[in-house]
Amino acid sequence: MSLYYGLKRSNLMVVLIITFVSFSFTGCGTLQNGRGWGQDAIYPVDLKKIPDAAYHAFFDLQTLIPAAGAVVFGMSHADHKVSDWASSHTPVFGSKDSAKQASDYLLCALEAETFATALAAPSSDNPKDWAYSKAKGLSVELGAELATAGVTGLLNGTTGRTRPNGSRSSFPSGHASAAFSSATLANRNLTSLRMSENMRMTLQIGNILLATGVGWARVEAEKHFPSDVLAGAALGHFLSVFIHDAFMGLPEDNRLYFYILPSKHGAMIGLSFGF
Repeated sequence: MSLYYGLKRSNLMVVLIITFVSFSFTGCGTLQNGRGWGQDAIYPVDLKKIPDAAYHAFFDLQTLIPAAGAVVFGMSHADHKVSDWASSHTPVFGSKDSAKQASDYLLCALEAETFATALAAPSSDNPKDWAYSKAKGLSVELGAELATAGVTGLLNGTTGRTRPNGSRSSFPSGHASAAFSSATLANRNLTSLRMSENMRMTLQIGNILLATGVGWARVEAEKHFPSDVLAGAALGHFLSVFIHDAFMGLPEDNRLYFYILPSKHGAMIGLSFGF
């Protein structure tokens, strides 16, 4: 049995499990600062957070690494070679059609988890306040996904790159940008849930792997080159981190930030850790 059919049979189960787990956390209560998830979203906006969020989103390793990979693949013959090999051998999904379907199912699972983890995040014990906070928080996350889709579509029309199968609108990959947008938002939501750090890290790494699976499936399906997928991954992560951190109004957590600062002899590279 191909991996695709396994995904097809288990996709509904994955969505149901994610939903069950999310509601097991109830979504009631407050965050560590006493506020609810989404309570401070959208308004009032802390204008100082906007440039900081853009800076950290751009220099985030999950933005820089795939962006650098897209440049490397795009400037070499490896882009076409890997694409040809993956679509002819389909080592993971078994066939082009299975790979195409798998990318849809994996993306669906990530989108479902984003919604479920948003509902599970503690917002309030009062039903009206809970609903209002969720509406604001979900609006920010929906805005991040719509912005990702919009920018991806704009770049598709501007670049006009031909797909490996001969059709148009290849760069960047819309599936990859959507998958990494959802994975990023779900991982942000997981930081607000009450669970062990080991479980949180496992789920967050799993989301990145799922999004990576979406991207690789698009290469095997002969829909995109590796550089398309990597660019989509960088774009989806960057826009989602920026919009989420700038407009969600959540307290700083203990995420690691990669940064570059100018110095007398060039630039200084380092990491910052909030606590």
